[in-house]
Amino acid sequence: MNFRFARHTNNLEQLKFFYIDILGLNLLGSFENHDGYDGIFIGKRNENWHLEFTKSDEIVPFNFGEEDILIFYPNTKLEFDLIHDKILANKIEFIEAKNPYWNENGKMILDPDGYRLIISDKKINT
Repeated sequence: MNFRFARHTNNLEQLKFFYIDILGLNLLGSFENHDGYDGIFIGKRNENWHLEFTKSDEIVPFNFGEEDILIFYPNTKLEFDLIHDKILANKIEFIEAKNPYWNENGKMILDPDGYRLIISDKKINT
């Protein structure tokens, strides 16, 4: 099964920088003026998932809750440390998660839209 998480934004270029330059994801594709929308696809090459961010003339009022979270599991400690260092270098603040599990098993930050993300230093448990 493939997976796409799609979200509209007012800040397409800021999200592109954040997810690519800070989190280390890849730009997989993009489109311009498709029925009034511009968009980008971001993820990891050769994986079966990606994020899609779209922008139009409509201004989006965001209403994310404390439990609306994307969780990323870097494959190695080195990858986690590189992301962690980029977060610090870009002066992005770590915030407390509502669920105490994530305060012990990762670092929570906000993306440019205010959507919560966790970079976990643990292996994914299924």
